[in-house]
Amino acid sequence: MQSSGLSGGQYCPLSEEQVRMIHEASLLILEKTGFTYEKGLDSTLEMLEKAGVRVDQECSRITFPRDLIMEQADRAPERVVLYSRDGKNDLDLSKDRVYMGTGGAAIKILDLETGQDRATTLRDLYLLGRLVDQLHNIHFFLRPCIPQNIPHTSYDVNVFYTCFKATSKHVMGGVNDEEGFYNVLDLSSMVAGGVEKLREKPFFSLITSFAISPLKLSTRPTLIMQEACRNHIPVALSSAPAAGSTSPVTMAGTLAQLHAEELVGITIGQLTSPGAPQLYGGIPGAADLQSMGYMGGAVECGMMNAAIHQMARHIKVPNYNSSGLSDSKIPDAQAGWEKALTSLLAAMSGSNYIHHAAGLLESMLTVAYEQYIMDDEIIGMCCKVLKGIEVDPEHLALEAIEEVGPGGNFMMSPHTLAHMRTEFFNGNGVSDRKNRDSWEKDGSLDARARARKIARKLISGEPVDHLPGDVDKAIREKYEILL
Repeated sequence: MQSSGLSGGQYCPLSEEQVRMIHEASLLILEKTGFTYEKGLDSTLEMLEKAGVRVDQECSRITFPRDLIMEQADRAPERVVLYSRDGKNDLDLSKDRVYMGTGGAAIKILDLETGQDRATTLRDLYLLGRLVDQLHNIHFFLRPCIPQNIPHTSYDVNVFYTCFKATSKHVMGGVNDEEGFYNVLDLSSMVAGGVEKLREKPFFSLITSFAISPLKLSTRPTLIMQEACRNHIPVALSSAPAAGSTSPVTMAGTLAQLHAEELVGITIGQLTSPGAPQLYGGIPGAADLQSMGYMGGAVECGMMNAAIHQMARHIKVPNYNSSGLSDSKIPDAQAGWEKALTSLLAAMSGSNYIHHAAGLLESMLTVAYEQYIMDDEIIGMCCKVLKGIEVDPEHLALEAIEEVGPGGNFMMSPHTLAHMRTEFFNGNGVSDRKNRDSWEKDGSLDARARARKIARKLISGEPVDHLPGDVDKAIREKYEILL
């Protein structure tokens, strides 16, 4: 079954009038309240002032004329393609096309053998990449964890190298500074066979958390975002307010603030390099006002992330957002319902690039090998919903009904044999549909145990090396590769 690039749009939590109201509120926020900023953005502020933005240096406040905002939003591409290296998993981010994959920056992982949490390593990142490379319903590989066993100075190159070695799917990640960006750009150019080939079909993209909610520009990510735009590397404008903490407690208020933040990111990117490929990167969350923790699995997160696609579509920019987060600490029933519901809502909204959809637990602190297997199953089911029900003469089956007749059965009907493998979602094997006797004979395994068994099998096989030997050698001669 095709699972990538299917069309959503079946679920719209906002009416067209509500979308317009939120958009208008965001423009008023930018005109009246504006943004503040960290130090070190002198060149960016100078660029904004020349474009007509009012910068008050004394109180560190920027306010934006709405005409400028909309002019720059119109410059941003309505369609962005994130390429894979083999051409089999390209992501055409346009209209309501849906792709779902990994995400996060977890610092812990549940060990596949002991089940206990431990610090993430570079090898974990490699093995997770290998796992995702073999899971059909996970469409891209956004670096899911932060290796704790490599030095900061070697981080950027080693993370992207490891991802490129493990999978040919599109890779997204962050970098620590502008030097790290240029090192990754060089590394990627070596893999692509030259910088021009890379720019023609970029198989990596960047996340830049340019905005600190509420309404504050962060220096280093903003500068990195601008460098990515100058070099035609697609960039996701990540902004992640939590309702009740770093944005208003109401969902509408959070969406209005977040939309304002995204409009500023788009404006800076387009002023830097008109036509630069950017993703509207709103990922609204919610704070638990009893503990002040992050509620990743809240149903409201699913609703707001669905609404984000509507806001991005309103200004005709493809979007990046979130689903599949869970507050559960292990792959259990709570993780299942939180992930399934938020992923289904985001997919049915038509969101283009849905990250966090696979692997994460404990509000993004932890990943688990087996969770990727379980989430691949959930994503596959979401995609089956998007595919819908085919209705045509063949699927209406009138001839088969006539042939079988009243009182018969369709078990051995040629029509059944022709469609039995395609009409229903078959999954990756983690869902158990045996009778109890057969289930007990196979060891009475629960879903987590079955998923761990599948994960072990997938990562124990002969690895596919996605870097040619000569390229790998050249990279290792130029950079300190720690894998």
